[in-house]
Formats: sequence, C-alpha cells, structure tokens
Amino acid sequence: MKIQITDINARQILDSRGIPTIETKVTLNSGISGSAAVPSGASTGKFEAVELRDNDKNNFFGKSVYKAINNVEKNIKPFLIGHCPFNQKEIDLIMLEKDGTKNKSKFGANAILSVSLACARAAANELEIPLYKYLGGLYASMLPIPMVNILNGGAHANNKLDFQEFMIQPVSGCNMHESIKMAAEVFHELKRVLNNSGCSIAVGDEGGFAPNFKSNREALEALVLAINNAGYTTDEIKICIDAAASELYSDGKYILKGEQKELSSIEMISYLEDLTEKYPIISIEDGLDQEDFIGWKTLTAKLSSKCQLVGDDLFVTNYNRLENGINEKLANAILIKPNQTGTLSETMDTILLAQKNNYKTVISHRSGETTDTFIADLSVAVNAGQIKTGSMSRGERTSKYNRLMEIENDITGV
Repeated sequence: MKIQITDINARQILDSRGIPTIETKVTLNSGISGSAAVPSGASTGKFEAVELRDNDKNNFFGKSVYKAINNVEKNIKPFLIGHCPFNQKEIDLIMLEKDGTKNKSKFGANAILSVSLACARAAANELEIPLYKYLGGLYASMLPIPMVNILNGGAHANNKLDFQEFMIQPVSGCNMHESIKMAAEVFHELKRVLNNSGCSIAVGDEGGFAPNFKSNREALEALVLAINNAGYTTDEIKICIDAAASELYSDGKYILKGEQKELSSIEMISYLEDLTEKYPIISIEDGLDQEDFIGWKTLTAKLSSKCQLVGDDLFVTNYNRLENGINEKLANAILIKPNQTGTLSETMDTILLAQKNNYKTVISHRSGETTDTFIADLSVAVNAGQIKTGSMSRGERTSKYNRLMEIENDITGV
C-alpha cells in the first residue's frame, strides 16, 4: 500500500503563557497520524516569518489563531491530500508555492510550520522509528549540551535586568543525564542564594528566576556563587548570556536602563568584552542589534576566538541572512528556531549551511512554548551540539529535557 496523507486537522491550544497557538494533526491512509504544536516568541526579530493572528480584540485580545487554522484546513489541506508524507521537501515546497510570499504572510508561518512538523512526525510514526532517527538517519547520535536559562531579564521578566537570559552550560557533563543533574543542582542552589539575599524567587517566561537585580554584573555574580555553592567550578559549568540587544537599541544607542547607561556600538562591544574577561562567559547571543552590521564585524573580530557569538535576531534561521553573515564574517554561531523560518526543510537547509561553514548551531525553544518535544529530537537528528530550551522548572521546558534523557537511553541501550 502506498502511504498517503488522507486528512489534516488543526485546532487552537494554549501556549505556556496562556496565549493561543496552533496544533495540527496529519493522518495517513494507514490510520497512523502525527501532531505538532507551534511555539511563539516574545522577543522577535524583525526579519522573522510572519506569525498569523486574528487581531480580533474581542477574542484573546487579538491573539487567537483561527485564521491560521482556516488556512491549514481550507488552503493547505486540499493540496496535500494524496501526497506521500516521506517527501518532506515536496510537501514544504507545495505550501511555500501556494502561500507565494517571502515571509509567509498569506497563510502564516505558524500554519505552515504546524503542517510541516506534523507530516514529519506522522512519517516517523508510520515507520515506527523515533523522530530523531527519521530526521537524522544512522548518524543521529550526538546529544546536545544544554544551555539552561536560570535567570530571566529583558522581555522575559518584569525586572530591571537589561539582558534577557543568563544561562549555565555544564560543559564537563559526561552525558545528558549528568548534564541535567548538574544544571538542576545549580538551579536549586541559586534559589537558596536568592532566598538568603531576600530576592524574589518568582520565575519568568522561560522558568528562570527573575530577581530585581540592579545590573547584569550582579546577576553574573549570583550565578558564579550558585555554581560554587553547588560544588562545581567555573571550569565545569560555564555561563552563557543572551543580551537580546535589538531590544536595547534605539537611535544608534544601546540603552541599559537598569544600569543607567547609553552605549555606542563600540562601547557596547567593550562592555561585552569586559564581561567575558571577568566572568566565565563562553557564549553571547545577540550581543548587538540585528542591523548593526558594522558593529557585528568588529565584535566578531574581537571576540570570536574567545567566545561563541550567536546570531538569533541577526539570522532568524534564514538561509539567505546566514549566507550573507558568513560572507561578511558576522558571528560564529546561529540560533535555530523553526518558527522563525516556517518549514522543516528550510530549517534543515539553514543548519546544513551553518555546519558546512563551521558555524556552531544551537537548537532553540521560544518563550511561549508548548509541551511538544520536536526540537529535542531535532537537536539530536542534526548533531547540533547545543540546545536552548529553558530552565529546570515549568513543564513545557522540562518536557524537552526529559525527552533528551529518553533519547540518550535509546541510543545507549541503558
């Protein structure tokens, strides 16, 4: 029997912030199906593919996604019925051609991606193999090192911290189980550090604590203390930051409200350089604005030999923007968020381009997440080496860590 798509249905669900998003189910003629839910970002790059929402102020304050659902069931489904789910690129290309826009504004990247990912999961289920094996084949075997967000600031928390994420990376962990244990221990030790200091232990969008620290340095000091108090050294556990500098950039200046500073591009680079000299920082994401290309060139020249420089808003998982960045020597790593580009095929193509040009890849969640664990499988499938999926709290974050430990058990047979 030739395996074909026989039905596609979408529905509205809630993400981790209680905001609507879309989940789509693809059913095959064998009776097997696969579903996928699409996350949503709070801090978004201006060049991301368009997330379609209804803008009906009487329905979830305009955030409902019934237009995207209608596009799945009325404008995408008719063209995919009868197609083989194993032909991922063909399926994605059909949707792109029918949408016909550069930024997927007609159907919505959320609508298109939900179908794209659900097709891949249905195909894996049909073959009765794990998703990571279906996507990556025989060579999908490397578990990523987690970048665990344990302090939130910026657009992800209601505090004075300018930088958006302060993460730890257990670089000495011998496996996924050990790495997660190390990160969880530091997370809980940080809670004690904050409690003892009289700071809030409320958490932000991504599960990290959101104390009202006065400066980025104060946050970094707390991380180092928590690492040491948990019984580790800063050789074993390093620090990564997401400055989300596009959120700080206005009229040619980087405005650090918490520290009452206004910095030029060169001054911002010096500021970041100073932090890397004083703290065990090995990765800086979006250290500069998404269009500050001259600054990015300087930052890369100064710090790329010492630090991973990750482009998120800079590249938005877009093949052409990454290609330009490679040619212009901007950054040395890329954050991969499938909903920034809108299809699995485009996501995989961008990852391959990065890896061919020795750019490191970090598979990433969004601040508005679901319990869907697709990105955990994707990180192993492409041997990404690193994953960002939030803190050691909140079910939509821990679901990905639990899936990674499950995959490790599958690979090792333990």
